[in-house]
Amino acid sequence: MAFDEAKAQAFHGTVIHTLSSDKLEILPDTFILISSAGTIESIRPSTPAASIPGLLAEHEYSGSTCTVTTLQPSEFFVPGFIDTHTHAPQWAQRGTGRGIDLLTWLETITFRHEAKLSDPEYAKSLYTSCVRGGLKQGITTACYYGSRHACASVILAETCLSLGQRALIGKCNMNRHAPEWYRDPSVEESLRDTEDFITEVRKLDPAHGLVTPVITPRFAISCEEELLAGLGEVASRNSDLPIQTHFNESRGEVDFTRTLFPTDKSETELYERLGLLNDRSILAHSIYLSDAEVERMAELKCGIAHCPIPNVTMDEFMVAPVREYLRRDVKVGLGTDCGGGYSSSMLDVMKAAFVVSTARCTMTQGRDKPLSVTEGFYLATLGGARVCGLQKKVGNFLVGKEFDALLVQTHGEGVMAPVEAEDGIQEVFEKFLMTGDDRNIGRVFVKGREVYRSQ
Repeated sequence: MAFDEAKAQAFHGTVIHTLSSDKLEILPDTFILISSAGTIESIRPSTPAASIPGLLAEHEYSGSTCTVTTLQPSEFFVPGFIDTHTHAPQWAQRGTGRGIDLLTWLETITFRHEAKLSDPEYAKSLYTSCVRGGLKQGITTACYYGSRHACASVILAETCLSLGQRALIGKCNMNRHAPEWYRDPSVEESLRDTEDFITEVRKLDPAHGLVTPVITPRFAISCEEELLAGLGEVASRNSDLPIQTHFNESRGEVDFTRTLFPTDKSETELYERLGLLNDRSILAHSIYLSDAEVERMAELKCGIAHCPIPNVTMDEFMVAPVREYLRRDVKVGLGTDCGGGYSSSMLDVMKAAFVVSTARCTMTQGRDKPLSVTEGFYLATLGGARVCGLQKKVGNFLVGKEFDALLVQTHGEGVMAPVEAEDGIQEVFEKFLMTGDDRNIGRVFVKGREVYRSQ
């Protein structure tokens, strides 16, 4: 996408965001001013439209130096969605493999799809489709697992930069328990490819303005201890980089890991021992943790990517204790887990998170209450930003943050529940979250730049 020359922008209309997991703000008649660098300079709720010229002048702008857009009554802004766990190489396999266990799914479906990324032309085509599809659905930030191929993972970073998506991207490390044709040939080569990948992505975006490399052991099953320890050393040397892995994802995975690392009492102990568990860690799934593990994760300030769709569509109905994580202030966000998850829509994930939390309420005899609308929305925005270490940049609309935003349109084509005359903005917002889809996302902004506009 060719971006227009940077220019300041102002908008006037309704803005909706969260300040915490239990505090939703709906701000009508809000003036929001975005600098040419894409940061929020001013946000003023309950501002008459007539006062906009004066507000622009306060910030040394005029109608010629700052575009002004007035939202329709049927439109509002929300923060961009943050997908804390997804697999770009699996974009084309979404929807396949329901009802089989995780390890069989990897062996029979996933690895052969990911192996195709050895072809750079295929990587360019698939990743362009993946990133465009995410932006269309309002995913302004994605935390990607790439394939095991360093070259293809650099192509993913180039694609995100070109199309304007904020992204955390990892070259996937795996040197055992995968077919010979789809695993790193040795520990040394796996680590060398990782270091080369990090170097190349740093060259593309030295300040991590949009794209950040992530240290990415697939999971303990697929990595020998020497490789995990080596990645822990890479993480120590690169203290500005996140770490991501699959963690406590299924009973089969937990049991298999225990046989491979019998001296460690838990995955938490294993990853901490090897230098891979800290406040930069993004742990996908995290379903079967003990109380002691949850407490330790809270102490270490680890982040959890909750993926409710794949967790209930494999051969197990797996329900993560999200209410307990929120209760202990463990960082939690939502993940599509494409293509273990059949949907790439964060709106679908929010709905699924509510359904799964209701099941959790039944399982705990009412102790763990279902997620509220506010909590689900928080997990998809500010909660995800905390997990990805981006809470100072994005996640809600505060002065100084970067403008990652979706313009939601509740009129026109689509199957969202109709907006009726008596509906207040709270009801309209809930209708969008529970019945809307990508057709209600009219414009998408990342760092103040429009990266998608519906036809």
